[in-house]
Amino acid sequence: MNAKLVRHEFADKPTLADKLARDVASKLEDAIAARGKATLAVSGGSTPKMMFALLAEQEIDWSKVTITLVDERWVDTDSDRSNARLVGEHLLHHEAHTAAFLPLFDRAHKDDVDAALADVGARIDALGLPFDALILGMGPDGHTASFFPGGDNLAAALDPNGKATVISMRAGGAGEPRITLTLPKVLDTRTLYLHIEGQDKKDLLAQAEAGADFPIAAVLKQSKVPVEVYWAP
Repeated sequence: MNAKLVRHEFADKPTLADKLARDVASKLEDAIAARGKATLAVSGGSTPKMMFALLAEQEIDWSKVTITLVDERWVDTDSDRSNARLVGEHLLHHEAHTAAFLPLFDRAHKDDVDAALADVGARIDALGLPFDALILGMGPDGHTASFFPGGDNLAAALDPNGKATVISMRAGGAGEPRITLTLPKVLDTRTLYLHIEGQDKKDLLAQAEAGADFPIAAVLKQSKVPVEVYWAP
């Protein structure tokens, strides 16, 4: 059984960014009202920058929100490759400056991502899953999170019965070693968004839906949580 895909298509990227920011903020606000706190996991890359800036301006009680990452390059925050740096520069501002941020990079194990997995996983688990909202992106090779084609731990990361919270990933297309939430943890969310832009990404998603062997297909094939697809050309 495949996931239910709920498609939201927009005329342009700014319109998408505004609507997604408002929708995510609404989910966080609902979580705060229901449980007194909210958790949000976000992805890096260039695609979400505009949305992050608009999300930061949403007037909710950000002091009760914890933001973390879906995945991260194993680099310190002074690197321009750091997803934590991206979040700091584009999201943790304006209204959202009071949000808590939980990075995945662990300086105590800066030279060995595998040595950090237990500690980082425990910190994520301590948030109290499910996440209230989790936003995925997708690369031109069909990867999402750090589920890269040819990745050394890809099979383990995509194991629907896997028990790990985070796992390391090394792949030819990944650059640095990575740390990523595993598929079961990505799916452990009340709302799952997939934010993609451009006709090439739309076509690639269609190929994955049709059975092409891209890592994103693992998200499309599951039936645990609907996938809210936000797309603009």
